[in-house]
Amino acid sequence: MSELITTSFTLATYSQGNPDEKRLALVLPGRLDTKDYVHMKSAVDFLATKGYFAVSFDPPGTWESPGGIELFTTTNYLKAVNELIEYFGARPTVLFGHSRGGTTAMLASDNPAVIAIAMVMATYGKPSSPTPEAIAAGFLLEPRDLPPGDRRDNDKPKTFRLPLNYFKDGKLFNPVAELEHCTKPKLLIYGTKDKFTAISKVKEVFQGIPNPKILHELHTDHDYRYSPEAIKEVNKIVGKFLNEFCSE
Repeated sequence: MSELITTSFTLATYSQGNPDEKRLALVLPGRLDTKDYVHMKSAVDFLATKGYFAVSFDPPGTWESPGGIELFTTTNYLKAVNELIEYFGARPTVLFGHSRGGTTAMLASDNPAVIAIAMVMATYGKPSSPTPEAIAAGFLLEPRDLPPGDRRDNDKPKTFRLPLNYFKDGKLFNPVAELEHCTKPKLLIYGTKDKFTAISKVKEVFQGIPNPKILHELHTDHDYRYSPEAIKEVNKIVGKFLNEFCSE
């Protein structure tokens, strides 16, 4: 783990590849997931072999990135992405995001340095509303597997007390509207067993966004990090996507 200091945040990072590469890839974890999960590290390692300086990071206020959990909002996650792009000199950048990381990639797609986005089982709307119990308590308890996250760790999970402001802040953004105006190459990967986003919703979004675009079906559930085969397949299709649209 290393740390980078952007304009607004100190971010714990995992990176691979030559820092002097002409192109950057940012790998964005899902909601309260970490850069140290096996699928995030695998994506970073793979993208480094494709000629990118690849970086993943713990979003502000989570895991090894310092600060309180109140820092974890869509606003700050998006700001961190844009500030990292600036930190690395606004070089041509590919965004790879899983779940809410995919949502953040959509929102950051209008950054002039971004040349393509890959979204793996992204969520295409606002964060789901908190439960009545969370509203009463003032926060939502969110357990997460410990790294490497390649199996369900129900005995000793890390639990976040996610403030309800996260949901209020999330309502300020419309990721699909960003995609509808994005003429950069887009890869949408959906899971046949994803309980968070219906296949019909992904296909509806795909039909409504401009070319160039690719849609890929993955036979797994939302947490594809539990499946080594699914991780390999995601990397493979992302590689083909980059070869087609981002080769020099």
